[in-house]
Amino acid sequence: MIRLGMITIDTGDARALAAWWAERLGGEIVHDADGWFCIVQAPEVPLALGFQLVESPTPGKNRVHLDLDRTPDVDRDAMVAEWVAAGATHLGRRGEAGFSWDTFGDPDGNEFCIGDPH
Repeated sequence: MIRLGMITIDTGDARALAAWWAERLGGEIVHDADGWFCIVQAPEVPLALGFQLVESPTPGKNRVHLDLDRTPDVDRDAMVAEWVAAGATHLGRRGEAGFSWDTFGDPDGNEFCIGDPH
C-alpha cells in the first residue's frame, strides 16, 4: 500500500524555512540532516512537511501549494495581520460562490492559501 506521507518544498535555506513553518503551525523540526533536509511535524497536520536545500529553487509560481483552513473562531483580518507580522507576504483575497481564501507567500516566496471555514 502506498500512502501520502510528506510534502517537500525546495528552498535555499532548509533549516530557516522549516523553523518558520514549525513556528507558524505550532510544530517542531523532528529531523535535521545537517541543514540540507529538514522535516516538520505539527499537531493537527496529518502529513509531515519536508524542506530540501537546493541550489536554485524553481522561479515563478509553484505548481503545488499548501491549502490551510482557518477555524471559525479565528478573525480573518487578525489572521492576515499575524501571518504578515511573522514574515509572510499577503498576496490577496480571493473567492468564488460563497467560499473565500487569502493567498500568501512564505519567506521564500512559496505560495500557500488559508481558506475560510467550510
